Amino acid sequence: MTTDFVAITTVYSLKQEDNRLARRRKRKSRRRQEGRRILEHIPQYSIESGEDKPVTAARKFIQAEGILPPALLLVKRNEHTTDRYFWAEKGLFGAQYVEENHFLFPSLRTLESPTAQEPVAVAVAVASN
Repeated sequence: MTTDFVAITTVYSLKQEDNRLARRRKRKSRRRQEGRRILEHIPQYSIESGEDKPVTAARKFIQAEGILPPALLLVKRNEHTTDRYFWAEKGLFGAQYVEENHFLFPSLRTLESPTAQEPVAVAVAVASN
């Protein structure tokens, strides 16, 4: 009788643990969220890939339309999948990479929200005069 009780209790506690794990949400990176907010302010172009691969379709569209960087291209692969690319001075990048590493792209630095460091630099410049 005691063994059955222990087995039932163990199974019940394992089910509770599974429920807790299922409810846990994926942590959202602050750096990626900031990058996503910055990318919202640049021009976006939605295209369909057609017969080409998504990257090829994006490159052909950029060439045909003469798009200047920075730009975000949303390439519809099929009815369920859309690939996102960022057109920068250095080339075409995956949008997720750019969201996570937005500080590496000079064209996005002008779009970033002002930081606390900028007023300090201005104060030093004024004090040196």
